[in-house]
Amino acid sequence: MADEQATQQHPVALVTGGSRGIGAATVRALAARSYDVALTYRNKSARAEKVAAQARELGADALTIGGDMTQTNDLTRLLEELRAWRGRLDALILNASGGLERDLVAADPAYPLRINRDAQVALLDSALPLMGAGGVVVFVTSHWAHLYGQVEQVPTYEPVAASKHAGEEAILARRPSLAARGVRLAIVTGDVIEGTITPKLIARVGPTLTDDRREEIGGSVAVGALPSVDDMARAIADAVTNATLADGAVSVVGGALDSIPRLR
Repeated sequence: MADEQATQQHPVALVTGGSRGIGAATVRALAARSYDVALTYRNKSARAEKVAAQARELGADALTIGGDMTQTNDLTRLLEELRAWRGRLDALILNASGGLERDLVAADPAYPLRINRDAQVALLDSALPLMGAGGVVVFVTSHWAHLYGQVEQVPTYEPVAASKHAGEEAILARRPSLAARGVRLAIVTGDVIEGTITPKLIARVGPTLTDDRREEIGGSVAVGALPSVDDMARAIADAVTNATLADGAVSVVGGALDSIPRLR
């Protein structure tokens, strides 16, 4: 009973796309800071359950919720399961994104915009009633998406960057609604991140581009010069727990934003 009561007192976070990469590392980082964490996944339940088990090993409680965020019924069920599990939300981490899945984009060319903008806004609007004063929303993005329209793009990644930029702008437009509830917004933008799909994508387009980026930000082509998923997770967890951060603050992981080549 004492353990159950202690768990009930933990703050509660929801991490979208929490079964791998940055999302999984964020689940672990928040669990290590005594957050109970719900994590969403699209279709890899075993992988999601493994991440949840890791969170529990860190002393947190965890819940996995499967589904497609772009589908209204799945989004409704997500919120129902979250309410039944805890009934409140202290941190919402908008990490899930898409647009590189060839099958989904082939079937629906508008998919990048639907997952990276429309689903983000729909989830925020649905989850906001569960949040109160002191709550935090974190939008996770990349340097190329955050600076879309100002910097050169990797061609294959551009639809993702454009739609994630649109998502960020749409979330920023919700700041008055968040402020009315005492909820703070934070943006975390990452460079090329080791352990994610982006370096592999860049290598397909130009084999030297990832090494070039390593040299630009770290002075070395060695693996490790680029930030890792754990570096991103720490920045996201810091954005959640650092109450001194200003509303709308942007945390930069990896190279400085002005190190990205600008459009000519």
